[in-house]
Amino acid sequence: MVTWAEFQAAAPEIAAEGRRLFYRGDHGEALLATVRGEEPPRIHPISVGIVDDRLYAFINRSPKRRDLATDGRYALHTHQNPAVPREFAVRGRAQLVADADVRSAVAAQWSFEPDDTYDLFEFSIESALLGLRDDPDEWPPRYTSWSAAAALDLREEPRTAS
Repeated sequence: MVTWAEFQAAAPEIAAEGRRLFYRGDHGEALLATVRGEEPPRIHPISVGIVDDRLYAFINRSPKRRDLATDGRYALHTHQNPAVPREFAVRGRAQLVADADVRSAVAAQWSFEPDDTYDLFEFSIESALLGLRDDPDEWPPRYTSWSAAAALDLREEPRTAS
């Protein structure tokens, strides 16, 4: 499992812009894609947070919660501002956080008060993609990617593609 802190240490520019894009509003927001078995992916708007250098979300008891508990694979994508359409996405595995002390510490810094119908999930990061455009007319975006497997196996720098 690669935590947000490890990702940030390996790819600081991508992580810094990703954090900024998650927190574009008054709290962290993203679109969550989940999968389960052979079913088609589901997409859900959620609140996200980076707390103590780990990426979390409180997920209510719903199909997305079952997807994460059953399969664990996820993708998170930031919302886009049409005036400056930059984008950030991470993929990896989500894991239910059972530790009550961790849950309390994260909840104390959350944008709403999660009750017992919410479970806390931590998102490990297997890959990240950052797309930069300075205005809506700039095309294509300038993409930079990072992969935990490549970083751990090859100790390579983030790749830039156009």
